[in-house]
Amino acid sequence: MSAAVQSGKKATGLPRDVVVVAGLRTPLGKAGGAFDKLGAVELGSMAMRELLARAPVSSDDIDQVILGNVIQPAEASNIARVIALTAGVPQEVPAHTVHRNCASGMQAITDAAEKIQLGRADVVLAGGVESMTHAPLLFDDRFRAAMAKWPRAKALPQKLSVLAELARAPWKPRIALLEGLTDPTVGMGMGQTAELLAREFGVTRAEQDAYALMSHQRAAAGWSDGWFDDEVMHLFAPPSYADVHRDEGIRAGQTLQALAKLKPAFDRPLGSVTAGNSSQITDGAAMLILSHREKAEAEGWPIMGYLRDWAYTGCDPARMGLGPVFATHRLLASGGLSMSDITRMEINEAFAVQVLACLKAMESEAFAAEQLGGKPIGVPDMDRLNVHGGAVAIGHPVGVSGARLVLTLLGQLQKDTGGGLGVATLCIGGGQGGAVLLEGC
Repeated sequence: MSAAVQSGKKATGLPRDVVVVAGLRTPLGKAGGAFDKLGAVELGSMAMRELLARAPVSSDDIDQVILGNVIQPAEASNIARVIALTAGVPQEVPAHTVHRNCASGMQAITDAAEKIQLGRADVVLAGGVESMTHAPLLFDDRFRAAMAKWPRAKALPQKLSVLAELARAPWKPRIALLEGLTDPTVGMGMGQTAELLAREFGVTRAEQDAYALMSHQRAAAGWSDGWFDDEVMHLFAPPSYADVHRDEGIRAGQTLQALAKLKPAFDRPLGSVTAGNSSQITDGAAMLILSHREKAEAEGWPIMGYLRDWAYTGCDPARMGLGPVFATHRLLASGGLSMSDITRMEINEAFAVQVLACLKAMESEAFAAEQLGGKPIGVPDMDRLNVHGGAVAIGHPVGVSGARLVLTLLGQLQKDTGGGLGVATLCIGGGQGGAVLLEGC
């Protein structure tokens, strides 16, 4: 382990050790499921209020609020500010929203850490929120242009002209969620990039389905064992206001036979990526409170763990799923670490094939020489990777997942291993990767 990591100081010599003193998340609901009647503002506000109620940190201690969000609702521009005020954070506390596709929640956390390191803040509430259920429908631009003329149409002939223009315009809406999951620079949907990785790395349908089954089994076991009880709040969702605590997408009885019956979702009929071995479209929120060690110790706040370092990298958008390989390589290299130093690792399961391709790339001599300019970074043992399941089972609310990975990994370094180093990493639509190095207490 490098001296920089041992001391908790970055290479810049900045003295503050960034710590997480509290965190929780909502259960993750399937799109159109348990949280169908809750928007992103409501989900975020509930999570933030609950965190502030449980944490020893008062809302008056918060210096800033930073939240990640991808599908930003039109009725709540700068959703972080709306959520903060709704949740009872004092109006004097500024808030802003960040967007880095799937890494938005992680970006919020690392932005908070940088502010704390620089002395710009002592306590920051950071996380992510997403309601993929409420992704909007978009109308053709000709329809929009005609609608814009309606308020200016005063006389009857003008109104009839606008109505005729509306009648001629395409009425079929475009699905914003599908367009958002398509990369305009390469003209490929995220599922198509996953199919490309399956072909290039020789990952079979059987391997993908087996990995998906393991994700469900591990997540179901985590819930049965009570592992998630402290991480996940209870949420009473309208219209029934029944208690929702468990992640909705987990299938405890999932089987390989059921997975094998699913048809390819993105490359019919010959593809291998299905709805069953892909991450789920999900709603939820995750919130963490960050500070620095001196502040936490002075206030007597518990320390969940330390944020030691982080890295973001770019890669080929058509192979965006390999982002964790590049980001993890940069992260480990900057700290003089190897994969053997890592006690636990979380790779976001955008697709089962995406994780499996990353693992193959991590141990490939040829990939390392060509893409990383050195030796392979190595792969984590499967009993150290995504040990309580991942997004295939739990879900992938895009603005939340980066924060959820950090929260889940901190829990592992506390409860499972009693300390050690962990890496949380994920691929990012548009051809990027993000990774965070954590240390447990």
